[in-house]
Amino acid sequence: MHRRQQPSTILRYVLLTLGGILMVIPFYWMLATSLKSPGEVAQIPPTWLPKSWLFSNYVKALKTAPFARYFLNSLFVTTITTVGELFTSILAAFAFAKMKFWGKNVLFILLLSTMMVPGELMTIPNFVTLSKLNLINTYGALIIPWLASVFSVFTLKQSFESIPDALYYAAKVDGSSDWRFLWEVMVPLSKSTLMAVMILKVIGSWNSFMWPLIVTNDKSLRTLPVGLQAFTTEAGTNFELLMAASTLVIVPMVVIYLLLQKYIVQGISRAGIKG
Repeated sequence: MHRRQQPSTILRYVLLTLGGILMVIPFYWMLATSLKSPGEVAQIPPTWLPKSWLFSNYVKALKTAPFARYFLNSLFVTTITTVGELFTSILAAFAFAKMKFWGKNVLFILLLSTMMVPGELMTIPNFVTLSKLNLINTYGALIIPWLASVFSVFTLKQSFESIPDALYYAAKVDGSSDWRFLWEVMVPLSKSTLMAVMILKVIGSWNSFMWPLIVTNDKSLRTLPVGLQAFTTEAGTNFELLMAASTLVIVPMVVIYLLLQKYIVQGISRAGIKG
């Protein structure tokens, strides 16, 4: 039996290794290109290793565009939208998981059905709504549409439902309010799921490009992904500077994911368990 499983195990590891290499190659190419000279970037056939390691490209990239402003904008928008989404999702998930009210199941199904609508389809309605509210080209346009997420509500609801109802009823007997029970019992017990939702939200908000590009006109309001356009001009694209800037944008998210990836696995796996 062991001999039969050995070839399949080896094949599995080979396929996983090849898949890992394919995933790493784009990141390696980005790093290598960021250290090349303009002439070497355009060289054919391309070189896998830079002939001269030009770390000065990173200094030039920081000077080409106001990256400090873009970084602060991204940090501000990401922080506010993440906190806002967690707050609204926790409240909604608790209501659907533990509270009883008329039409709860129907309302939850309606919310889930909105997940089948492509996000791009909502771009124009959201833009028109914000335009009528005079919020275009403001921080409000970057933040308000992303303060709630049906996916986060669904994920947290599944996690909250895995917590025995006996705890809820015992807390009610002891005189605890729903608000106190939520923040002192439910939230601590669902820490891994909350961390997973938070990490996914941070990565998605930090890397958002299309929406900030549409709703902002002033450079002072642009985020890091939109700011990368500064390296594309009518004369062409400075690929070495673009890759250097892209590295600066991506590295924080890669570090966060590597440090907290276990919470994503634990959180998503726990969300599928019902007690």
